[in-house]
Order: sequence, then C-alpha cells, then structure tokens
Amino acid sequence: MQLLLKRPDDREAALQQFMQEQQTKGSANYRKWLTADEFGQQYGVSQADIDVVTNWLKSHGFTVNNVYRNGTLVDFSGTAGQVRRAFNTEIHHLSVGNVDHIANMSDPQIPSALAPVVAGVVSLNDFRPHTNFKPHGNYTFTSSGSTYQAVVPADLAKIYNFNPVFTSGITGTGQTIVLIEDTNVYSTADITTFRSTFGLPAATFTQVHPGSCSNPGVITGNDGEAELDVEWAGAAAPGAALELASCADTSTTFGGLIAIQNLINATGTPPAIMSVSYGECEAENGATANAAYVSTYQQAAAEGVSVFVSSGDEGAASCDANATHATHGIGVSGFASTPYNVAVGGTDFGDTYAGTNSSYWSSTNSSTYGSALSYVPEIPWNDSCASVLISSKSGYSTPYGTSGFCNSATGKADYLTTASGSGGPSGCASGTASTSGVVSGTCHGTAKPSWQAGFLGNPVDGVRDIPDVSLFAANGVWGHYYVYCYSHTAGGGAACTGAPSGWAGAGGTSFASPIMAGIQALVNQKIGASVGNPNPTLYSLAATEYGSSGSTSCNSSNGSGVGSSCVFYDVTQGDMDVNCTGTHSCYRPSGTNGVLSTSSTSYAKAYGTSTGWDFSTGIGTVNAANLVNAWP
Repeated sequence: MQLLLKRPDDREAALQQFMQEQQTKGSANYRKWLTADEFGQQYGVSQADIDVVTNWLKSHGFTVNNVYRNGTLVDFSGTAGQVRRAFNTEIHHLSVGNVDHIANMSDPQIPSALAPVVAGVVSLNDFRPHTNFKPHGNYTFTSSGSTYQAVVPADLAKIYNFNPVFTSGITGTGQTIVLIEDTNVYSTADITTFRSTFGLPAATFTQVHPGSCSNPGVITGNDGEAELDVEWAGAAAPGAALELASCADTSTTFGGLIAIQNLINATGTPPAIMSVSYGECEAENGATANAAYVSTYQQAAAEGVSVFVSSGDEGAASCDANATHATHGIGVSGFASTPYNVAVGGTDFGDTYAGTNSSYWSSTNSSTYGSALSYVPEIPWNDSCASVLISSKSGYSTPYGTSGFCNSATGKADYLTTASGSGGPSGCASGTASTSGVVSGTCHGTAKPSWQAGFLGNPVDGVRDIPDVSLFAANGVWGHYYVYCYSHTAGGGAACTGAPSGWAGAGGTSFASPIMAGIQALVNQKIGASVGNPNPTLYSLAATEYGSSGSTSCNSSNGSGVGSSCVFYDVTQGDMDVNCTGTHSCYRPSGTNGVLSTSSTSYAKAYGTSTGWDFSTGIGTVNAANLVNAWP
C-alpha cells in the first residue's frame, strides 16, 4: 500500500512559484530541473512529521518498506485486519462481473492528529485501470464499403509532416522515451519485425523494472498495449532509445504508478519523456488516488520530465469505458486530468465522410506500405450512433429520439458503444461521489491551470479541461486504423507475416500518446534541452496561431490546402458524443437510447468541435516539423 503525505501550504505555494519560474524564459530558474533529493529536501514533508507517521504505522503492526526521496510518499505493507483496526475500514472479497476482487467497503479514516500531514491511502482495492486502445472492428456502415486505408509509419510521417525533420537529422537521437506499463512485451521480435517491415532503423530497446520492483512478466492483453506503445513511439522518433518501464501490480496499487514513482525518485536524472496509456475515471479512482497522480506528475515536471497521457477512449463518459452505453454521465480520467501532464485525445480522418478518399490516398503502396498523399482533414474519433456525422450519413436527421439513429435497427446493431476519443472537464478529482462513478456528492474538479485559462474556445468553468492536443486514433469506423505487430493470438493479436494488412489493427488514444511523446523527443533533440511540462509552450504557440478568432488557413477541414506554416490544425467538424441510457447527463426525449448531453432536457451534445480549443480535440492536431522548429 501507499500512504500519500501532504506538504504544508507554504511549501506548496513555494513549489508552485518555482515551477512557474522553471517555465518562464529570463527567470534565473528557467529550465532549472530538480533532483529527487532536492525536491524532497525543499518541498517535502519535514523529517519530524515523516517519523511521526511511520512510527504510527509501525505501532499498528504495518511494515514500512520505503519512504520515497520526494518526502511525500510512504510504501507500507500489512494485513486486512491491520487495515481495519488502523483505518477503520474493512477489506472484503467481491465478485464483480464474475471476476474476483478485493476492495475496502468504506473510505479509510485518518486519525485527526495525523490529518494535517496525511492525504490518505492511495488505494485499498485491486480494480485495475484500463488500457486505452480498441481493436479494429468490422463495421457495416455502407459509406465505408470494404476499402480500408490503414495507417503505417510512412503514412504518419506524411500526414503529420515528420519527414522534413527526419531529413534534417532530427529523429530523436540521444533521447529516451519511457513507456509506462504493468507488463512486459509479449515478444521483442514483434518490435524488430515492425521496424524492419516499415523501414525504420533497428531499435534501441530495453525493459526495466525501476527501483528493483517486481517483474510483472507478460500480462495477456496488456502486453499488446505495451507493444503498440513501443512500436509507435519509435515510429514518431525512430532514433530515440525506447525503454519499457514496468512493475507488477501489487494487491492494491497499479504497477505503472509504482514504475513512475521509482523512476522519478531514483538518484541521478530521470528520463525526460514518459507516456502513459492507461486510465481510470476520477469518480472511481478516488480522491487520494487522483491526488497521487497529481503529486507524481508534479514531481516529474519539476525534475524536467514531460508526461504524456492518453485521454481515454469513451468520449466524455470515462466512467463507462468499454461499455455499450454511457450510464454514469460526464466524467474524465484522473490519470489525464492533472495540471502536470499533456492529455492526448483522438481524431479520425474525415475523407471517407466527405467522399474524397482518392484525393488523399494512393491506390498503391510504397515499399514500406505508405499510401497517404498529404495531410488529411480530421474529425473527432467517434464510433457511436450519437455521432452526428455517422447519423446523418446513415440518413437520419437526429441521433436521438424514437426515429433517431441510435434507436434504429442499424444503430442498435452496430453503433451502441462508448468508443471514441475522450475529453471533458475535471469534475471529481477531490471529494467523494455520493453515487458510485458519477460526479456527485462533494466532488470537485482540479483547478484550471493558468496556461489554459482564457484560451480561445476554452470554457470559463474554473477547472482543468482535457484533452490538450490530439492525433489520429480511430479503429476503423470510417475505414482508417493503425497497424501494429502483436503476435500473441491469445491476447487478440495476429501473426506478423506477409503484408501488414493481415496484422493486428487497432485505434485508441493509446497510440496518440506515445506518438506525441515521440514528437517531444524530436523537440528535445532540436533544442538540446528537456522542457518539463510542455503545456505552457503548446498553449502559447497555439494562442499565437489562433489569436482571438481562430485561423482559417489552419482549419483541418482544408485538408491538403492547409497553410504550410501551421503548427496546429484546428478540428472544427464532428463530435465525440456517445449514446446513453439512464438519467445522468442523458438527453432521451423518446426511445430507449439517448445521447450524452450537458442537459437532460435539451440536446447539448457532450461534446462537439468549435473554433479554437474544444473538448473533442483540445487545441487540435499538430504539424510535427513546424512544432519542432517553432519550439523556443
């Protein structure tokens, strides 16, 4: 288990001020990154308070395994009986969906004498976060036909303009990208096959278990996540070293969180770039676990680490991941909604909807299987019948209502799903939900960071909104998805033999996050420095491009006609709305299936695109070469 401590208010204020100076050019502390020891000494809890806490744990029979260098985290072990006596909560065996679990039956209670210094126990259950990728599905949408333009590394490089920086020698050389997992890859040969097939140089790839944590081995299913993370981070930065950092899950703690904590609390300089492709909605993650991710990413940023996190694959319904209907209302992932990470959302390509495939894809492939001809117009990734684009293309005037697409035979047969790129406002980062998985009770969102406030299109809602940026992440609903090599057939993979059309295919923001991490590796090589939290710079560059009214030349809908100097592409067509039932943020005027809405009495879809920032795609997507060259 982990006990999260909280620093005094004056130390928190001093840390916030220091981190702002780290991002302020001209400041004496600009890009002056801390070590773990410096972080703990200057901004951790005092040693006297740590001693009081650890002595209290020991007095209740717990074993204190480690006090982290950051001075805010204690790793300890004990029995369910000790937990019951010390924290006044029982641990029970549960069966949920025919799967055995353990979990606490009430929130742990912290003694009043320790409350000023203890935030709480990070987790007392073994419900695991979910991966953020969706296997390529077989869709019957007639406009798609049977032709697919699957995305391979050469397509990524063409569409998002990587080739100019690759040609100039900026490939991520000298940089390390860490992919955070709770499993090892199924086969390192898969990574070798992926790179050789698609014309990428041999990988510099290692698997590590930071802090001598337990080796998790291969976890079927999650190992596919690990392989696609490694492969596509390397596609974006083919010269970067790729490091898979994994720890085994404990009975209460996600191994990926342990891996990050151990990396940033080690001696020396941590790797400058990390990507996390897992998620759990704030309302189910719980206040202390949400605080643990805030604290962990905050320390990482102060040490110069850029953390990229997939925003999720379930629209604005992150408490309904992998569900056929949204039932818990609007919520976002607590892994992605901190102020110290870049939340990466997902798009699809809009050419199939517009009937312009032949304008953007060659009918033949190159020797490395590329066929994209240029930048392709983008729409939010959305597989649901609630999508206005899918609904209208299917001949329906609305997605909702008895005569709407979500209640039609085709809609119900093929498009009842929450699968789509994720975004929304932070709503339950702290406090306690009175209804499980629903933003309710004493829930509060994380406060809006200064670099997001006032940006064109971003709402005046006082909370952190995600995503920040997006990239292609679809799994085939409009005929486009990612190809990757994952030969573990028991986990849903396929043999990586012959043409890659027969390989595993998928989508999800799990692809978008490691690709953005790869772009950051290109930036870091170009400027010769680590940048910590990239968001202040991303939003500053976007504000310059969009101004107060947006940029017509950088509108994604222009497709191949977008301006050559655009750093970002503003996605302004489509939505990520998903179907729903129940009463939480569900507009259902008639019929069984409604659509997720900010109003239960009118159609206010959650959420559509707009000029500038929006919940569907954040700032938008990127021109990699222009972003690398524009970075200060």
